[in-house]
Amino acid sequence: MTTRDQVRRAVRAERGEARPITAEPAPGLPERLLAARERKGVDLYRAERDTKIRVRYLAALERGDYRELPGNVYTKGFLRNYALYLGLDPDDVLLQWRRERGDPREPQAVITVPRPIATPRKGLTFSPSLVVFALLTVAVLAFAAYLGVQLLRFAKPPTIAVTSPAAAVVEVDESATEYLLKGTSTAGATISIATPGRDPYSVSADADGDWSASVELRRGRNQFEVSAVDPETGKQSESAVSLFIEVPYLVFVSPTLSIDQPAEGATFENGAIPVQGRTTNADSVVVSAAYSGPAEPPKAGTATPAPPAVPAPVTVPVAEDGTFTTPYELTAGRWAITVTASSPEGKTSSLSRAVTVAFKGVNLVVSIDGGRAWIKVWVDGKIHPDVGAAGRVFNDGKTLTFNGKRSIEVRTGSSGVTKFALNGTSLGALGRSGTPETWLFEPPAKPELTQRR
Repeated sequence: MTTRDQVRRAVRAERGEARPITAEPAPGLPERLLAARERKGVDLYRAERDTKIRVRYLAALERGDYRELPGNVYTKGFLRNYALYLGLDPDDVLLQWRRERGDPREPQAVITVPRPIATPRKGLTFSPSLVVFALLTVAVLAFAAYLGVQLLRFAKPPTIAVTSPAAAVVEVDESATEYLLKGTSTAGATISIATPGRDPYSVSADADGDWSASVELRRGRNQFEVSAVDPETGKQSESAVSLFIEVPYLVFVSPTLSIDQPAEGATFENGAIPVQGRTTNADSVVVSAAYSGPAEPPKAGTATPAPPAVPAPVTVPVAEDGTFTTPYELTAGRWAITVTASSPEGKTSSLSRAVTVAFKGVNLVVSIDGGRAWIKVWVDGKIHPDVGAAGRVFNDGKTLTFNGKRSIEVRTGSSGVTKFALNGTSLGALGRSGTPETWLFEPPAKPELTQRR
């Protein structure tokens, strides 16, 4: 045995006696994609808008549920685009997908074998049969072109135009109660004129495509949306024409006011009181409240609780059709809600409703303030249907109300811009902006930070 062989055996022995090196298993492809998205700081809906891949397919990739995907060809395309979006190596992602499916083979390149050089063909010889075949071919192509033109004409949506009034926004005399709209469209088309709060008007265009309709006017801004439908094809015009006809208010006309909600003497089990109604000759309404006393009389021998803080009045804009709606947060007790409508001339009208707030279970008001936030909610341990299993992104100023019997759990992508009010008590933000956190609300216990995702 040579010295070299002895050295080789010694090295092999040392390698054999060495301890095996253990390593933690690499994360699976679904966990790898989920972690990359969370590092990027986006939710599935943002990824859907950026990649143009439906959110249900992105969620299936992150769960590893490839049966939800349309096929292997689409799956590979989705994986490659999603990997590029998340900053991952697409070839490495596809290779891991094949390994986890038990097919580690690389796609084989297709080798194209060059064709042998063909012998030059002889020149074309014109014969009577060839001429007849050419004429038949031309006739068939001409007939197909005619059918294509007729099909395009049949599938074309009807046109719609308004000739009177000539402008999109027009002001009429304060005594006007109706207006004659005129326009043009496709001959025989059905013209629909929609206006908020009223049944739509419907007329037909004559053989020349002309149409007219007399519409009712009310004081203030009257909005009309004019569209056309072809009765033969069922196709609707590509866009509707918007019109605004202003009828000035008389100076001495005070605003009218009606309240649909809340009803007089209503009792609510949460503090988000819906305030809805209708007004005329008013740009906005102001909702305020006054505390009347506790929801239930105090028991004998107990002190009367101190009155809660009265919420600040809320100014609510009035829609084009005169309606208004807003949630008004109140704590437990008996309250008098007052709605005041003011006209541009300074005239006012007010109505009040007496309500009682008696909390039961868990009432949680979630407000997005200072930015956008992704929200996912569990009520009594179950995903809330309004946000879904993938959660939703809400814009700044959005307010959500959830009610449960035992608990409500909220995961937010930005804890600093997500503010909470539990059973009428404002808790504010519980974390920092940009920090994803999950909070459990289970009265009478204090809010608890959990690890649910």
